[in-house]
Amino acid sequence: MTKQKKKIENEQNQFSKKEKEIQKTRKNPPKMHKNKKEIKEIKNFSKSHQLFVKRLRRDKFVIVFFRIFVLAAFLGLWELLTYTNVIDPFFISSPSRIISQIVLLAKDGTLWGHAWVTLYETLIGFAIATVLGYIIAVLLWWNEKVRKVFEPYIVVLNSLPKIALGPVIILWVGAGTNAIVLMCVLICIVITTMSMLSAFLSVEEGKILLLKSMNANKFQIFFKLVLPSAMPEFVSVLKINVGMSWVGSIMGEYLTSKAGLGYLIVYGGQIFKIDLVMAATFILCILAFGMYYFVSLLEKKYNPKTKS
Repeated sequence: MTKQKKKIENEQNQFSKKEKEIQKTRKNPPKMHKNKKEIKEIKNFSKSHQLFVKRLRRDKFVIVFFRIFVLAAFLGLWELLTYTNVIDPFFISSPSRIISQIVLLAKDGTLWGHAWVTLYETLIGFAIATVLGYIIAVLLWWNEKVRKVFEPYIVVLNSLPKIALGPVIILWVGAGTNAIVLMCVLICIVITTMSMLSAFLSVEEGKILLLKSMNANKFQIFFKLVLPSAMPEFVSVLKINVGMSWVGSIMGEYLTSKAGLGYLIVYGGQIFKIDLVMAATFILCILAFGMYYFVSLLEKKYNPKTKS
């Protein structure tokens, strides 16, 4: 009996010691990574991970290199064919003649004025179409009956060639900037509405029912669930609208304009000056790429897959 009592007492003492140690660690938890060596070991990744990162960097460098190479090869071949008169530069111009034409327009001061006019019309049309299209999509999602009534008309408007409305637009708002901006808006607004509406409707019904079971109203459902889930699609719509807004502004300048890059393209075609046409087209590509680049920066925040 005495031996058993001693065993029990020893076990109780050990248990009490363990409890005291646990309490001490709770009050004063041990500091992690005391040594610099331990910190360096944690920061250093495995060899396989380092190889993976190096491979990603190498692939990215190769892609950028070949992009530049393809562009340089295309321009070099174009210049060579026109220089040797294999292709008549009167019909297709050449990179050197395009650059010289841009320099002449820049010296005259006409380049910046025409580029600003087209950029201003495009930005205004892009902003109006995006905002109005988004609001219309919200209203159609909010009321199912209204959506069913107006959905066929939206489909018809989307299939309608907007250039056919050119003369009517000029009669409505007059010739000039207003007509060009309206043409840009008509091209972009239907795409924005349809894309955002499909994004709103694609939200899982189970999540909506879950919020309804928690007594959430439609306002809360939209701002807590539908709106955040549709943000990646909204950024995609912005990217589409960048291209379509430039199409709309140039189409409007083809119809009625006294300034702008579209005006230079039309004027250069009328006097058979292909250098002017290609120079204006080149400036148009640079402006469109710049606008697209800013939208792509926004996309990286909402779509992690595009960060690579």
